[in-house]
Amino acid sequence: MSEVKKIATRESYGNALAALGEKYDNLVVLDADLAAATKTGVFKKAFPDRHIDCGIAECNMMGIAAGLSLTGKVPFASSFAMFAAGRAFEQVRNTIGYPHLNVKIGATHAGITVGEDGASHQCNEDIALMRTIPGMTIINPCDDVEAKAAVEAAYLFEGPVYMRFGRAAVPVINDNPDYKFEIGKGVVLKEGTDVTIVATGLEVSQSLEAAEKLAADGINAEVINIHTIKPLDEDLVVASAKKTGKVVTVEEHSVIGGLGSAVCDALCAKAPTPVLKIGMNDTFGESGPAMALLAKYGLDAEGIYAKVKDFVK
Repeated sequence: MSEVKKIATRESYGNALAALGEKYDNLVVLDADLAAATKTGVFKKAFPDRHIDCGIAECNMMGIAAGLSLTGKVPFASSFAMFAAGRAFEQVRNTIGYPHLNVKIGATHAGITVGEDGASHQCNEDIALMRTIPGMTIINPCDDVEAKAAVEAAYLFEGPVYMRFGRAAVPVINDNPDYKFEIGKGVVLKEGTDVTIVATGLEVSQSLEAAEKLAADGINAEVINIHTIKPLDEDLVVASAKKTGKVVTVEEHSVIGGLGSAVCDALCAKAPTPVLKIGMNDTFGESGPAMALLAKYGLDAEGIYAKVKDFVK
């Protein structure tokens, strides 16, 4: 059996921007002195006149992006999640969100898989922050195929969009001709009857692997990929919850305010169901190899398997 191809979604982001630059001449890219890391350097090389390096001034970058959007450009403002969502929150809220401008935010290096950079750079709060901004669309793709599709969907979408990308290479699981990306629509990757696993980002592939382990124990798990956290595909989540009777959410993010909270909000209102949230449990990360951190915090396939098994039993 051949090894599964792995690509970091930040790579997908840069490659998608460069490809879309050929199709859309009003697409411009802004970065905050991190073009090599966020991979917007790929776009810069192809379209140097449409790439603006704003320096280490993320707040100012968001203001520039807002202004460009008012001239008919479609700006993609890029930085690490810790800076795009954290440092520049006020500007994203007041300058982009409040007037509902057509700005796209590409936030890379999210979650604990930033690894050795440590807790200061491991942003596990960005989805929670962005969810609170009225009208903000939030996309967290699970692999290379989905990330590229998400970038074009964001370009075509009218309004502010926050996209979350990772540093670590992740398995490509959507490399098939039937794949279709639609903002606000979740995808059932595996049908099941005993428990629903709702996952986002890199945790989708980990959850699929966990589901295989659960199957060996006679537990038939349904696995849903939620690439759009806001607006959430509530109909899909509710329908699956009613079928299985138990729901587990999995995210490389705090269990406070992210995917788990969004799912609980929907189920509480429409179909009260027992829910287990798997994520960062009100704690900061630490420095270490990305995959070792996933294992330590129970966010790898083995950790998900053990938690779901205990929850179902």
